[in-house]
Amino acid sequence: MAETRAPERATNKGPGRLLIAIYILFAIAATSRAGLQIATRFGEAPVAYLLSAAAALIYIVAAVGLGRAGHAGRRLALACCSVELVGVVAVGILSIADKKLFPDETVWSDFGSGYGYVPLVLPMLGLFWLWRTRRAPA
Repeated sequence: MAETRAPERATNKGPGRLLIAIYILFAIAATSRAGLQIATRFGEAPVAYLLSAAAALIYIVAAVGLGRAGHAGRRLALACCSVELVGVVAVGILSIADKKLFPDETVWSDFGSGYGYVPLVLPMLGLFWLWRTRRAPA
């Protein structure tokens, strides 16, 4: 007899809507910051500014994945939240260990301290929400 599983809960319902809104807010903030930095001071800290742009892209794609709510959206959001968590931890460690690596701050510098550590907490919340809304055996 085949095992039946309950359907996945939608990631874009209930608290998921707030999570998507926060991702959109951070996408706007990171895109604006990176765009201004790249347009006006790219030569000063290109790695830092490109990392901020990468963070912005990840926030945008994560919001889309969470908003789609299907299997493909869930996989997309899972990939984005995972990369985001690894990125913010790695950049956070590197930015504290060697200040010369990042002459100017990125969204993820010092574990996102410039944004109230939300960049560190956000992927954990995203991963938790994806886990919470996963399929469970019936």
